[in-house]
Amino acid sequence: MTQKILITDAVHSLLLEGLTDLGYEVMYEPAFNPENLKSVVPELSGIVINSKIIMDASILSMCPKLKFIARLGSGLEIIDLNECRKRNIAVFNSPEGNRNAVGEHALGMLLALSNNLIKADLEVRQKIWKREENRGFELEGKTIGIIGLGNTGREFARKLSSWALQIIYFDPYVEENPDGMDYLSKVSMKALMKEADIVSLHVPLNAETKYMINSAFIENCKQGVIIINTSRGKVIDTESLIHGLKTGKIGGACLDVFENEKPHHFSDEEDQLYKELYNMDNVVLSPHIAGWTSESFKKIAEILLTKIASLPA
Repeated sequence: MTQKILITDAVHSLLLEGLTDLGYEVMYEPAFNPENLKSVVPELSGIVINSKIIMDASILSMCPKLKFIARLGSGLEIIDLNECRKRNIAVFNSPEGNRNAVGEHALGMLLALSNNLIKADLEVRQKIWKREENRGFELEGKTIGIIGLGNTGREFARKLSSWALQIIYFDPYVEENPDGMDYLSKVSMKALMKEADIVSLHVPLNAETKYMINSAFIENCKQGVIIINTSRGKVIDTESLIHGLKTGKIGGACLDVFENEKPHHFSDEEDQLYKELYNMDNVVLSPHIAGWTSESFKKIAEILLTKIASLPA
């Protein structure tokens, strides 16, 4: 009997071709409507998803044939992992595919902030020539604190390894420095807050990390700390972040992710909150594209294909 796989988002063609070669019947629906999920999952042996599809216990209870869920990217908060374990459903993600892209993006945002590139670019286009007002700061000699030393945290650290700065990290699940990364220093969260001039977030969203960056965290950081977030929006309490930016406790922020990533569906309160953020000169913003490169698009497909192919027949 042919095993069916539903792909619910855009993927590189090599994944489609590879799954077909493995004998699967592939249903490729990159514009798939999540409202139709319940009607199709009972027949699926596998499903490839991005963030718009939520595989919770109620959906999984309707999947008697499901062998695997493959996540395009890294975040697994959209999948009930405990329920998958109970049902012997394999779960694959692909952080190896976009970790380099995220590391480069985080560094690019930091350099744009430290050199006032966004503001200066807009001014030059308007024939406004301000040099002193756009004087930046150098990374050399600074201390960068990385929270979460998984795939993207390690890549970000590698990018910075030759920049003549100190790199510290907090990760309770990493017992010792990875091979070849002796230039890192593992510290407590308290020490990281006290020492870091720049804090970069590379954590999943879960009960431990939700609103990790709140008013108490910010208050315990160095004056003028820079915050970088390329992980998940709800790791930061936006209101506390904006307050820190306004008071100067936070010197700047680089944000690729946000609490609400649907700006056309903001509540009135959110609209005012984000308007305040958008009007600040000391922030660099992007629309959740840190891992969104042509190269990562292909690498994610390659990695998921390899993992799916490893399943027992």
